[in-house]
Amino acid sequence: MTPLLISCIKIFFCRIMDVSLGTVRTILTVRGKTFLAAVIGFAEVFLWYIVVKDALSATGPVLPIAVAYAGGYATGTFIGGKLADALIKGSVVVQVITSTRDDSVLSRIREAGYAISVVDVKSSEYSGEKYMLLCHVDTALLKSFEQLVKELDPAAFIFLQESKGSIGGYTARKK
Repeated sequence: MTPLLISCIKIFFCRIMDVSLGTVRTILTVRGKTFLAAVIGFAEVFLWYIVVKDALSATGPVLPIAVAYAGGYATGTFIGGKLADALIKGSVVVQVITSTRDDSVLSRIREAGYAISVVDVKSSEYSGEKYMLLCHVDTALLKSFEQLVKELDPAAFIFLQESKGSIGGYTARKK
């Protein structure tokens, strides 16, 4: 292996690691886990320094180094997103606007173990009276919640918001 190829491989894989760490660090910071984010930030910047030092001191054509650097960044962004999804559990606030007012939909959602609050939605010139359901759902349960709602009301409008948590009340049980 040539020294240029070794540098490109090192840069590519170090960029994957430091950008993946950066993605996870950013999400942890947003979610208020600042101590862990700071520890990860140290490792991230340490790796970044090694990569930049190696990239700037490499001899030979610039293009392979730039491609390795950019490719590692792009791959690290992808892997970091997947890591964050797998490792950082969270919750979302789900708002569901039903297509009609149907108490059986409410009963089935509650029977499935989800806690919901119900708000009456007045009719407009476009539709009749409906319900707005508010639910705090763990991201691990989100797909099953969405499937249940779509099964019960295919025309329902589902709106998701990131959540930092909830205080009090009843939350959906783990399945």
